[in-house]
Amino acid sequence: MKFADLGLSDELLRAVTEAGYDEPTPIQAGAIPSVLMMRDMIGIAQTGTGKTASFVLPMIDILAHGRARARMPRSLILEPTRELAAQVAENFEKYGKYHKLSMALLIGGVQMGDQVKALEKGVDVLIATPGRLMDLFERGKILLTGCDLLVIDEADRMLDMGFIPDIENICTKLPANRQTLLFSATMPPPIKKLADKFLSNPKTIEVARPASRNENIEQFLVKTSERGKREALRNLLDAEDVSTAIIFCNRKTTVRELAKSLQRSRYAAGEIHGDMDQSSRIAELDRFKRGDINILVASDVAARGLDVKGVTHVFNFDAPWHPDDYVHRIGRTGRAGAKGRAFTLITPSDDEAIDNIQKLTGYKVPFHDAGKGGTTPAKDEEREACEPRREKSDRGGRGKAKRAEGAEKPSANPKKAGERKSAPAPRRSQDDDGPDDGWNGPMPDFLSVGFGN
Repeated sequence: MKFADLGLSDELLRAVTEAGYDEPTPIQAGAIPSVLMMRDMIGIAQTGTGKTASFVLPMIDILAHGRARARMPRSLILEPTRELAAQVAENFEKYGKYHKLSMALLIGGVQMGDQVKALEKGVDVLIATPGRLMDLFERGKILLTGCDLLVIDEADRMLDMGFIPDIENICTKLPANRQTLLFSATMPPPIKKLADKFLSNPKTIEVARPASRNENIEQFLVKTSERGKREALRNLLDAEDVSTAIIFCNRKTTVRELAKSLQRSRYAAGEIHGDMDQSSRIAELDRFKRGDINILVASDVAARGLDVKGVTHVFNFDAPWHPDDYVHRIGRTGRAGAKGRAFTLITPSDDEAIDNIQKLTGYKVPFHDAGKGGTTPAKDEEREACEPRREKSDRGGRGKAKRAEGAEKPSANPKKAGERKSAPAPRRSQDDDGPDDGWNGPMPDFLSVGFGN
């Protein structure tokens, strides 16, 4: 099947061809005709299969007929994070260059002035995160009564991250007679029931079982210990033919500390997490996309839908707490038919998390050959002694991961690389700021209350 068979306009087909695409992906082939027929829809497909174009392309043709009015957007796309919102905006610019459509991007972390000016001129497409949208709505800067098309992207994340009250509130401001589209990589049954409240007789298009295995991604488990994680990661970076890699951590503090550790070891590494302001996050992503750095240490704020071409490896420095997050993390590689490799560093305490991941995906992830990667095996029956391991792994050969220009190769001994060796940190410390779901607001007072103090 070709894009020309889907009923898209000649101008849109020209833009798609110039972008280098000829054949639609399965989710695009299934979704585009239904969207053009103005049907409500739930689209479920693995990450990296082109869900964004599934709604961007038909929306451009639908919105080509009509005129925008001041402060009354004609369509609304909700995204869970600023990065995803900016990415959708880039898609509209790329595919809509032969259409005279106006667009506004409402995200937090930037000045409202330019956003308000764009709304006052009238926009055909409004791409927003829920927080900034509700803020401007309550200030009287925007009316949603003329919005006839609603898209909730990454629906499971939007509904599962505490956005349910915001989405319900937003839906009450929209016309009752509207078209609503939900797209997601995973759709657990409880979340799907919540999503069904917003749709009228939806058509469900499922091109792959939720969280099923992507055959283009080779997955491996790497046994190590809490003390040996950083060395195991460095050994993998040196042993693998790493072009570009994303390393995921569960906590923002771990992201910051690991990025600094890799930089001290002369790797070209950067970081991105929810505590960074918007300009810093965009700047760091741009450095990664340009190739100024080839390793990005990230929290789960970068796991959903973020599309960076050419990511060859994903490393889970921490096994994710939620099995759905594993699917999204490793989905940053192996995109658009490319091959990728994903490694998850595990300790004995991760057994339950790995079991849940393998139940969800229906795939038993093999263990990586420790000799090949030089990793430190975990001890299953006894806890590691307080004295750190003194064994040096064989790191012979030239490291493949990109190092800072003119830097010397660090010693295998972490002490020579400038790292501290200390007793294991307690499971929860004062600086342990928890998982990163992209929240940048103040810490609620009740979280500071402890027990037994």
